[in-house]
Amino acid sequence: MRRPGWPSRFWVTLAVAIVKPISWLLVRKDWRGAERLPRNGGIILAVNHLSWLDPILVAHYLYNNGRWPTILAKSGLFSVPLLGHAVRGLMAIPVHRGSAEASRSLAESERRIAEGACVMFYPEGTCTRDPDLWPMEGKTGAARLALATGAPVIPVAHWGAQEILPYGGKRPRIWPRKTFHVLAGPPVDLRSTRAFRCTPTSCARRPRTSWRRSRHSSPSCGGRRPRRHRSSVPRTTDFDVR
Repeated sequence: MRRPGWPSRFWVTLAVAIVKPISWLLVRKDWRGAERLPRNGGIILAVNHLSWLDPILVAHYLYNNGRWPTILAKSGLFSVPLLGHAVRGLMAIPVHRGSAEASRSLAESERRIAEGACVMFYPEGTCTRDPDLWPMEGKTGAARLALATGAPVIPVAHWGAQEILPYGGKRPRIWPRKTFHVLAGPPVDLRSTRAFRCTPTSCARRPRTSWRRSRHSSPSCGGRRPRRHRSSVPRTTDFDVR
């Protein structure tokens, strides 16, 4: 019997067979805060984004702690031969960026939450362009979903993936082996937001503030000044969900 919010056994087995060896090969683990992740029921994760690699490493952290990440993915990936079949099998949610259908991903996320899924948001919608790698201002999708469903929002701060493959980089630096730090924080308190109109500023600010608190609470995530990385990527801001 399929667990609520999880793909079929075939897709879980295939994904684990690929992701775990990559994760164990590339990084040492410094995983913290797993006791704050509810093992059952719908939850929303607000995760910072530093590298194209960090979704794989965060997924390993979640899987080992009993949750399957439901990821929002660009709609174009679903039409790629073979890859699209895999993305659908892994129960990703398509995101139609910059179109009238963009709200569909939020409605689908709400349905998945009701089924008990762990929906993973990158509220920034892209890798951070901040020179010190702090989170940028987020969009309102995660907070609006939380207000609509009552699901807890868990901020997840991580550090280390960018040392292997910085955003815009093409060649991973796999040696010496890096440490990937992850810290799940306490649920974001949205009660004060419920009392007022959810504006872009009020809804987006809370996960960002919680990321910063999570990084400050862990020396490995925020106790030292982040190393700067040069990137050829222009400072634009795309997003997944409004």
